[in-house]
Amino acid sequence: MLEENKIDVSVIIPTFNRLWCLPKAIDSSRNTQCKTEIIVVDDGSTDGTWEWLQAQTGIISIRQENQGQPYAINKGASFATGKYIRFLDSDDFLCEGTIDKQYTKAIETNAELVCSRVDSYNMETGEITINPEISHWEDFLEIQLGNQYGSHFLGMLFHRKLVDAVPRRPDFALREDRMFLLEVGLLSPNMAIVEGCAGYWVQHAQQMQANYQGLKSQVTNWQYVNIYKKILSKLEKTNQLTEIRKNAACTALWPVTTWIAQHHLKDAAQVYQWILKLNPSFQIPEKGLKGFLYSFLGFSFTQKILAIGRFVKYGWK
Repeated sequence: MLEENKIDVSVIIPTFNRLWCLPKAIDSSRNTQCKTEIIVVDDGSTDGTWEWLQAQTGIISIRQENQGQPYAINKGASFATGKYIRFLDSDDFLCEGTIDKQYTKAIETNAELVCSRVDSYNMETGEITINPEISHWEDFLEIQLGNQYGSHFLGMLFHRKLVDAVPRRPDFALREDRMFLLEVGLLSPNMAIVEGCAGYWVQHAQQMQANYQGLKSQVTNWQYVNIYKKILSKLEKTNQLTEIRKNAACTALWPVTTWIAQHHLKDAAQVYQWILKLNPSFQIPEKGLKGFLYSFLGFSFTQKILAIGRFVKYGWK
């Protein structure tokens, strides 16, 4: 292939019944100085998405039977020809110039991963939440393991070899984005940062995470725990499970442990014991009455008291 015909950046947009927002996501990926290809994978939409895509130009459109987002992303990656790849959910959008700024930075620094912050946009109210600026990350994996602001894949540009090495995992479908970033972190990529907002994570009523209720919510929590077990096990086997990474993981596992405890106390107690094994000096980050109860009554007894409080307030659910 002649050099002038090579693609610099492939933008992969998976979509399912998002015709109401897909055009904005696509438009935010156009008009770049670098050579960009936009790949839209329709995961079996029934709202006219595929018919609309057929009438568009400058897009590589792919359709598959409904299988879920991880399969759609992997399908798009198999068609991508760019040196770098970025992922964009069809209900989010990029800021003008993001693709060019990050690609230029990648070329200048020979980076395998370029990161910028992502802000939140509330579709109902129009409110924008500006997240912390990214100025320096000493350890990308530590940031992703913890619960401090770690941006979002929307704000990241990945070298093709990272995407080839880390496909999306359908067995962690409800938290596959978390698994992806942690597995990328395991590869210790050469990273660069472009300050400023790369794009907007749009909050709306139809959002996938907003509909994680009941059993799906419980499955999501367990997938989260199992992801950490896999990642920390890999780090331990390669002698890369540092104390800083252990502590970061514990801060992220704690809130998930309390959510699991609402339905499966014994299982949650086991996760809590795992936290203490990772960090024997772990301090439960609860203040006030909750903090007092945890300190004097322990995890399981405190959770039983909290369960009684929820029953009194909300009834049996």
